[in-house]
Parts: sequence; C-alpha cells; structure tokens
Amino acid sequence: SRPARLGASSPGAGSAVMRGRLLRAWREGVKAARGAAGWAAAPPWRVLFFGTDRFAVTTLRALEAAREPSEDSLVSRLEVVTLPSRLPGGLPVRSCARELQLPVHEWPHTGPMGQFDVGVVASFGRLLSEDLILQFPYGVLNVHPSCLPRWRGPAPIIHTVLHGDKVTGVTIMEIRPKRFDVGPIIKQEEFAVPPHCTAKELEVMLSKMGANMLISVLKNLPESLKNKKEQPKEGVTFAPKISIAKSCIKWEEQTAAQIIQLHRAIGSMVRQWIFFNPFLSSNQILNDCGAVPGSLLYHKVSQTLIARCKEGWVGIKTVILKKQLTAVDFYNGYMHSWFQQNSRTVHQECRFQTLKLSMAKKTLKEREILTQDMKQ
Repeated sequence: SRPARLGASSPGAGSAVMRGRLLRAWREGVKAARGAAGWAAAPPWRVLFFGTDRFAVTTLRALEAAREPSEDSLVSRLEVVTLPSRLPGGLPVRSCARELQLPVHEWPHTGPMGQFDVGVVASFGRLLSEDLILQFPYGVLNVHPSCLPRWRGPAPIIHTVLHGDKVTGVTIMEIRPKRFDVGPIIKQEEFAVPPHCTAKELEVMLSKMGANMLISVLKNLPESLKNKKEQPKEGVTFAPKISIAKSCIKWEEQTAAQIIQLHRAIGSMVRQWIFFNPFLSSNQILNDCGAVPGSLLYHKVSQTLIARCKEGWVGIKTVILKKQLTAVDFYNGYMHSWFQQNSRTVHQECRFQTLKLSMAKKTLKEREILTQDMKQ
C-alpha cells in the first residue's frame, strides 16, 4: 500500500501524535517499496545525481571517478539532474556533466523511472516528492555542508562564516519529502574552521570532505542506512538565502569586525567588495578626528582608503564605480582636492553612505550563478 504523505491534511494533523503516525507510515511504505524492487545488495550502484553549483561539482566528479571499471567500482551508471538556466552555458553541474559526457536531465524531468539504486543530492535547492524518493530502493542521500541540525537550509556555509562559527562539518543524510534537511543522519564529521577563512575557501574544503564521506557511505550503503540516526531536536538553526539588500554595509550600525565578517561570508559574491582588511594604527587621528560613520581617509603609507564604522575602521584596497579603481586612483580622482591642504582633515562630504535597497529580486547566490553563466 502507498505510504501516507507527511503533512497530509487530516483531523489533528498538526499534533505531534499524528505527525508521528504519519512518519511511521511513510517509513513502512518506503520499506515495502524497496523490498518489492529486488535491489542489489552490494555495489556497483546505479546513481542519479541532483546538483547545481561548484560545491556539487566536487561530489559529481568523485562519483564519476568511482565509476572507473575495476573490481572495486562503486558506480555502474551515473546520470545527472540539474536546474534550467536562462543564459548560455548552464550551471556548473551541467558544464561538468557535459565535460564528463554524462546524460543530463533538466528539472523537473528526472529521466527513466525505476532504473537507479540510489539518488544523491548536493546543493540542489529543490524539494523532492515522496513519489520520486520511492523510485530509489536505497532512497536519496544528501551531502550537506554543516553539522545538522545546525544551519538547515540553502546557505549553510555563508551563515557559518557570517556567525563566526569555530567548528562546522559535513552531514550525509537521508532525504525526506516535503521539508529540507530534516532527515536522519547517516554519517557526520566535524571540521575546524580556519581563522580568517572566507566562505569561498571553506566551500572548497567542505566540498572535498563531503565527496569523500559520500564515497565512504556508498562502499557499504546497506549497513550505513541501517545505522542511521534521527537528528537531535536541540540546536536547530536555519540558513536562508542572503538577499542583495542584506549585503549592504550599514556604516552607522556595524562595527569594523562585523563588516570584515560580512565580507568573508559574501565578499566573493558581491563584485563591489574586492578587498577589505581591518585597519589597525596607533595614529591618534583614527580616534580623535571626530569622523562620522562612513567617513573616508587615505593612508598614504599603505596606499589604503580607510572608512569609519560604528566602531573602528576598515581598510579598502579597491573601489568599483563605473570601473575598478585602486585606492590610489580613487584618492587622486575623487579625494585629493579635499585633502591637498591637510590630509588629516575629515570632510563630512567625503564619505560612504549606507545604501538602502527595497526587496531584491534575486539573492546573492542566484546573481553569482548568472554571472558564472555569462563567463562561460
């Protein structure tokens, strides 16, 4: 019989008791469906991969490497599902699949039904239906770059850096229908976040770690699934997408440390943020000049613009207006006339102001993907 759908509309469905019953019914349905399929008990597996971005590409390449013909081959068949793209070139996963000469299906199409043993998701961003999950005898695995239940959602790496987490990790979990990142944990490992690490740097590290962990799970998939455990109810946090509006610096509200943290989290995704660094100096002008937030000075020794924050200063090496300018070029073109009499004077007119945007149409991640498309 078909398993009950999680979240189905019925009297008392919102209660914990009813949710528990629905969950147990769903599990029994999955077990029955898999038992009737007569699946293989050992590798090599037939894998359908779901992914979009650079993080997912690392996992896809690991699966392709595991498809090499040998006695220890883990993958016998590999096909790819990715999202449609409006610009030429497609998403990174599509480009990688084309390079590896793998069959590609464009979501919501997922290719032939019932011809794969296990599904693998890495940074896909779409909910999978119960009917789709039940097509896979061993279910669908997700490579998630955080130690769940911390940072459920589409932007775990960004929020890890943005909130200054000292420890993160990767979780290989089982996909459940209807909700993101709530399924049981199959394998989880911690990773110490390097000091001053950017989200882009951390993504590279965690993508390699996640790919290796997935391969380890696939080597003994039945046993790994048997030993899975439910996520703890404590410590749940969420990692929503970051909008362009939220990327704006608020000079009157943010300290230098907070701005540097924001830059490490999303600087690689915002073209205007080329280089920031904390500006430390014993020069009393930085404390006694009466500068308001956003005020600009030019530090000739280091050839750096320095901007006043709510607390402290940040150094700026590059500014983008209509084109990219070094700090020296910006000073000579826009600030020199004000400061030629006394470079230690603060001018109220010479400052960055907080940019206030309404609801952004695209998130930073979507904007980054579109930029990648145009470069291909």
